[in-house]
Amino acid sequence: MSKLVTIFGGSGFVGRYIARRMAKEGWRVRVAVRHPNDALFVKPYGTVGQVEPLFCNIRDDASVRRVLHGADAVVNCVGTFDRGGKNNFEAVQSEGAARIARLAAEEGVGRLVHISAIGADAQGPSLYSQSKAEGESAVLAAFPGAVILRPSVIFGTEDQFFNRFAAMSRLGPLLPIAGGDTRFQPVYVDDVAQAAVKGVLGQASPGIYELGGPDVDSFAGLMRRMLAVIHRRRLVVSMPFWVMRIVAFAFDMLSAVTLGLIPNKIITRDQLSSLTVDNVVPTGAKGFADLGIEPTAMAAVLPEYLWRYRPSGQYAAIKDSAKNLKKA
Repeated sequence: MSKLVTIFGGSGFVGRYIARRMAKEGWRVRVAVRHPNDALFVKPYGTVGQVEPLFCNIRDDASVRRVLHGADAVVNCVGTFDRGGKNNFEAVQSEGAARIARLAAEEGVGRLVHISAIGADAQGPSLYSQSKAEGESAVLAAFPGAVILRPSVIFGTEDQFFNRFAAMSRLGPLLPIAGGDTRFQPVYVDDVAQAAVKGVLGQASPGIYELGGPDVDSFAGLMRRMLAVIHRRRLVVSMPFWVMRIVAFAFDMLSAVTLGLIPNKIITRDQLSSLTVDNVVPTGAKGFADLGIEPTAMAAVLPEYLWRYRPSGQYAAIKDSAKNLKKA
């Protein structure tokens, strides 16, 4: 019988790419998610019955143990940007990661891959980065042979980074951002998935890998690249941090007083804190080169999914070509 991998958050942005790659490797794939009915799209990644979504609540031992039973490997892709509620930073990225690693060890799972983030730091400026660091420490304490992947901001068809700001660019002549000088090293989602698969297959030594793409640019620079791809002229305005702290506080309070009915999808105070430090691979860290992976450049991927934000959408290339035609 083929081997089995359990992927927590296997229908999410990164998890679905890992699930698809593991199915192509011939493994049975158990996709552990909170809402299995919303994850049915993963089933065609393999043959009938090869990829199956199952319910799991990572805040519950019995639920986690059930989806781990019989697995040869486990990948934890679960993460959150929610500071409050039941599925907050601590519950998901610290306690949830610890629970998965502890129970994986108890169930005799052979390999564990944990998706963290560049900037994970117990002394970091944001609660997000602190919880990521706590999760890493708990994982290594329970499962010393784990492979931990720390990607920079991830881009790809379903991303919430370039898609979000491309959509915002349609609203007016200005594109306001915070932390315009903060540097990022965007990484393609399928490259992260490839790294995770190497960890599952035992082709990566245990330890921490910092994953960044070949392009390093400031936040403002990335926005200008994105605007060039979608053929829109917008003035990228980097707002002062003190102004954005007021904005973030206001939206956080609005979310709090409405008990989350109006979630803060603009910018939170914690996200603003994250923007005070660069999000790039540190010098000397293990990364893609140590995994034998050549990371993908943004220019090779962004036009493939951001075209829909162009003024002419899918017809932009045709219109550009038509401009070169001579009048009869």
